[in-house]
Amino acid sequence: MADYDELKVRAAELPAKPGIYFFKNAAGEVVYIGKARSLRDRVRSYFLPNPDFKVRNILRETADIDFILTGSEKEAAFLENNYVQQHQPRFNLRLKDDKSFPYLKVTVGETYPGVYFSRRVEDDGSRYFGPFSPAHRARSSIHLVNKHFLVRGCDEAVFRNRKRPCLEYELRLCSAPCVKFISENDYRENVDNACLFLEGRMPELARTLKKKMERAAGEEKFEEAARWRDLLRTIEDYKDRPGTISVALEDQDVVGFAREEGLAAVYVFFMRKGKIRNSAARLTEVPADVPDADVLGDFLARFYRDHETPPRLLLPFPPADRPGVHSLLGWAKVRVFVPRGGKNRKLVDLAGRNAEAHLRKQARDAKPLEELKTALGLASVPRLIEGFDISNTGGEESVGSLIVFRDGRPDKDGYRKFLIRTVEGSNDVASLEEVITRRYRRVLEEKGALPDLIMVDGGKPQLGAAQKALAGLGLSGIPIVAIAKKEEILFTPEARDGIRLERTSSALKLIQAIRDETHRFAIAFHRGRREKRSFASRLDGIAGLGPKKKAALLARYESLVAIRDAPRNELEKLVGTSATTNILKRLGEGDMP
Repeated sequence: MADYDELKVRAAELPAKPGIYFFKNAAGEVVYIGKARSLRDRVRSYFLPNPDFKVRNILRETADIDFILTGSEKEAAFLENNYVQQHQPRFNLRLKDDKSFPYLKVTVGETYPGVYFSRRVEDDGSRYFGPFSPAHRARSSIHLVNKHFLVRGCDEAVFRNRKRPCLEYELRLCSAPCVKFISENDYRENVDNACLFLEGRMPELARTLKKKMERAAGEEKFEEAARWRDLLRTIEDYKDRPGTISVALEDQDVVGFAREEGLAAVYVFFMRKGKIRNSAARLTEVPADVPDADVLGDFLARFYRDHETPPRLLLPFPPADRPGVHSLLGWAKVRVFVPRGGKNRKLVDLAGRNAEAHLRKQARDAKPLEELKTALGLASVPRLIEGFDISNTGGEESVGSLIVFRDGRPDKDGYRKFLIRTVEGSNDVASLEEVITRRYRRVLEEKGALPDLIMVDGGKPQLGAAQKALAGLGLSGIPIVAIAKKEEILFTPEARDGIRLERTSSALKLIQAIRDETHRFAIAFHRGRREKRSFASRLDGIAGLGPKKKAALLARYESLVAIRDAPRNELEKLVGTSATTNILKRLGEGDMP
């Protein structure tokens, strides 16, 4: 957990704007997500005196607070739902299931379309509108479509079998297309106007309705004219639609850009199946004379070397034709747009506002990195730091871990695990040399980004192993630091006697956080390997359970308890009746972990 007072300061530095906020633990994992009309006011409320039990538990695990800006509190509610379903934070008790906000479905593929309530968007030829929150807004919208546009809401079976108009017609909530009381063309016009209404295309709809109202009044159809007048007054309430959810089910990345004082930030929203459920931010130092288009082109070339390219890419402006951009993105497959208006431009602008917020946030996060640069005598701020650790038990199941900190925060996409291949027994120093060699040999082969600083867990021996590995690859220029476990002394090639930082130093806290995370990640990998091996050994000697069937069990189940509690027919499909009988007999004899 981060210092309570430090978290309180971070809360006070949040923008007083709508958005969603994230409480994260030391490993960068999201433990709670919330929404707010004012991020600053809402998060500061967690630090009021006498917090409740849930708030105390959240703060006990929190090491960092992050946020995403939205256009409104309503949009924040939809985005919160998306991110909770994606990250499944332990302290979010609601929104974790896959139940989504409601939509309206208009079956435009039918001769006489109907309007219905739906919890999901499907590729079935219908048009979908929404989402709506709360759910009663969807139902009231259906009523408005029935009332003002006379579009039916009955089931298809009911519609086909009508011989005379139903009560909905008598209540003037339908135009009775079932008995041909309205022509197909007139009904289709009503449906088209209803879709304009649900799309929020109010100016266009208002012009159409005003003409209808004036024509009805000119023909002295005053009741009909009053209906169009009432609808004109209603549509103003239905303009607000969230841009972070789309009923078109797009797969696309939305890129925002911001720049000031030698720094550029790029923010990327990942929209999959019409929902933004994840995002990434990157910061880079750029000389003042480098054009924005070149900065964006360089970013795209680097970013999509490590990320999957989407079918569509929304950009704030055209990128420069930098080396590798076309080949990496494959312009023939990726459709690139620079939207000028509409919902796509709003999405790009939203990403741009979050890029600006990331720049401002960097001013706060830069302090420990600047301190570290000074303490280690580095030529530049170490924005990309990679940390290594080794874990084993008596030389068995020896593994290595790599974790990545980008701009002072964990970047889990960059984490890697290594099985030690060339070292026998318990030799952490030799194992570290192997892991670092394998890591950066691959980076060189793939022409990836090299770190600004490498950190190893240990003292002078580990530092020497890292130096040897890098020298063998011609990478001696990359700065290295080792941190001793007990004394918290930093060793570098230039400071063999060690560097002692103040216990309150933000640079030391950052190094400790990286060290602790590499250790946690290595231990977790090693423990998993050890448990899997123990699990496998308990299945030895069971009649009818050969190597292939045993491997199938290991791939399917995480423990012996899971096997014992699995449905018998499920096990029989996997390994056969005879082996299942023998397995359950063995486990029933108490041979359990």
